[in-house]
Amino acid sequence: MKRGLFVILMISVLGCQDRKLTETEKEEYADKGSVTVETAVGDLTLEAPFTSESVTNQSKIVDWPEGVTPKAPEGFVVTRFAENLDHPRWTYIAPNKDIFVAESNTKKSANRITLLRDNDGDGNVDEQHVFLENLNQNFGMLVLDGFFYVANTDGLYRYPYKEGDTNLTSEGEKIVALSASGYNNHWTRNIIASKDKDKIYISVGSASNAGEQGMEKEERRANILQINPDGSGEITYASGLRNPVGMDFNPVTGELWTAVNERDKLGDNLVPDYITSVKEGGWYGWPYSYYGQVKDPRWKDDPHEEMVAKAIVPDVPVGNHTASLGIAFYNADRFPEKYKNGAFVGQHGSWNRAKLSGYKVLFVPFENGKPTKAEDFLTGFIANEEKSEVFGRPVCVVVAPDGSLLVNDDDGGIIWKVSPKSTESTE
Repeated sequence: MKRGLFVILMISVLGCQDRKLTETEKEEYADKGSVTVETAVGDLTLEAPFTSESVTNQSKIVDWPEGVTPKAPEGFVVTRFAENLDHPRWTYIAPNKDIFVAESNTKKSANRITLLRDNDGDGNVDEQHVFLENLNQNFGMLVLDGFFYVANTDGLYRYPYKEGDTNLTSEGEKIVALSASGYNNHWTRNIIASKDKDKIYISVGSASNAGEQGMEKEERRANILQINPDGSGEITYASGLRNPVGMDFNPVTGELWTAVNERDKLGDNLVPDYITSVKEGGWYGWPYSYYGQVKDPRWKDDPHEEMVAKAIVPDVPVGNHTASLGIAFYNADRFPEKYKNGAFVGQHGSWNRAKLSGYKVLFVPFENGKPTKAEDFLTGFIANEEKSEVFGRPVCVVVAPDGSLLVNDDDGGIIWKVSPKSTESTE
């Protein structure tokens, strides 16, 4: 009996170990050549795994020089909306136009929410308050039916709230427990309410890169959950999403969309991050495959063929190792017509690519509710590419009440505002 138990435990332990391949096996995969998949914006050619080495290339933060800002297209101006914040990771705009900023981080997290208020509607901050403190790697926020919701890394909490409150002092109620298992680099938990306000969606990233810590640690992770506002009725809305973070609704079709960080350690150019519409009950492949039926070689001995066969190809690839975290559809009227109903994507930037990628905000034009190919919108975050020096790292993107675009630069401690030149000069 004891021997049987030992064997079971050993199998479990071995199943949790990193699925390393030999150099010969890697060379064999690299020799297989590229594959092409069809996405919503056209064909995407994916090189073979291990075509290039997986590297570590951490960026180094340097101060923004005086008078220097990120660069927007002609016709826009970029200004500092708020600064001297402690790692402003995410922004939420409440129905009354109050602006809430989650100051949080992987390490040395401020664990705080700051309230910014523009009283006269001129697009500038008039009031700043510490709204809520002593949280636990807080991220997503939501105002709904007399409650202020906060998504900490370990669970979803709600607090009694009245419109106009400048700080909360009551104890929060934990209505959903969330896992912080594994290495938990994917600590962010985002939330968004359905259009009719009767459901809340919670995004929860994976506990590992490719399931190497054991799939038992991935329970209720790498997915988007759906709950009732009181925390009951939980279902897995979509799964196989390695690290879904930003969420927003397509203003034309009503579909839920998310920005997803894909897996690492397959080479410089694998696997491209993406934004995608999220189908209820949909399975997107992680960790067994990517971009549909392209198998992850680390699962060669346990390929999960039946899961791979039903994996959905995501809609819009947005580059390799870009750490695409933010997504916001532009539903205001202040920007030129080409931006109407399109999506902005905040790319936090790579740490594991020989040449830095990301570190910018993309724009994905949509036509009749359907995406087209992404283009650069806000650049200039890279200070010196050869030295891997950057001024900041864009993450959250959100449409402000005045129709400008707010961009959280968490490592820079700044929220940037992008506005059309023709109206900015009057502020």
